[in-house]
Amino acid sequence: MKKIILQACCAPCSTYPIQKLKEEGYEPVVFFYNPNIFPFEEYEIRRNELKNYCKKLNIEYLEEKYQNEVFLDFVKGLETEPEKGKRCSKCFYLRLDKTAQIAIKNNIEYFTTTLTVSPHKDSNQIFEVGRIIAEKYKINFLEYNFKKQDGFKISRQIAKENNMYAQKYCGCQFSIQ
Repeated sequence: MKKIILQACCAPCSTYPIQKLKEEGYEPVVFFYNPNIFPFEEYEIRRNELKNYCKKLNIEYLEEKYQNEVFLDFVKGLETEPEKGKRCSKCFYLRLDKTAQIAIKNNIEYFTTTLTVSPHKDSNQIFEVGRIIAEKYKINFLEYNFKKQDGFKISRQIAKENNMYAQKYCGCQFSIQ
């Protein structure tokens, strides 16, 4: 099995991608780096839920410390952008860039993200960012649209079966409304 770093935003969104990657012959290493999540209490809930799910599945879990100020500085000037706009592209870049760095640090040649499982995210926008980062670091970005083949529906069903906390917004303070 080939190891792959899976950037994960939360436990519910990671369920189907983990399952699918395993079916495709990958060994996912789940990485939680989400400086966009606000407030910190929400971040903790999502992190702990994901950590527990990985432990239950006996999957390697890595995380980066909470850095909301890094996110805010990175998207400064884009606070009023709509969902799927420039702010989201920058947010994806910040998280996937760190994911690629962690993959390289751990001698893993593939990375991807759970973000494409959400019907609220534009997979092509995420793929475009992933390609830029893959080229930057000379690493392989797996372009997997996890929402296809009922991926979102399946992920929600697995989350429900595991009694997981499901958030009501993407995570950043600008999407709470």
